[in-house]
Amino acid sequence: MLSKILSIIGGFLTAGWGITHLIPTGNVVKGFGGISIDNSRIILMEWINEGFTLIFIGLTVILIALIEKKPAAAKKIVYILSTAMLIAMAVLSIFTGFQNDFLPYKLCPVIFTVSAGLIFQGVFTESKS
Repeated sequence: MLSKILSIIGGFLTAGWGITHLIPTGNVVKGFGGISIDNSRIILMEWINEGFTLIFIGLTVILIALIEKKPAAAKKIVYILSTAMLIAMAVLSIFTGFQNDFLPYKLCPVIFTVSAGLIFQGVFTESKS
């Protein structure tokens, strides 16, 4: 049961951050000022892509946790791959967005790492029942 709870919390944190990532997209692009339309489109695409990726990871983990009754290889693979992707995104964020003064950029690696930790704990906290 603890496995399911940790995984669902990590999934909701991940998906929730993905949703909140999408809300300010237009303002983020405008914040870059007078850049070319091509560059604006690339920033828009990447910003939306990160939001969608986070939502996908979070929902996948939540759904696996809710429908899976017993530990299974597929469940563990989903959790481990989701953890790996979140850690990769955290590392990327540390070397890119984290270097800026904008607070949400600084929150990304923290939220990604906490989510990854909760989901990963879901792999190893299976009950013995």
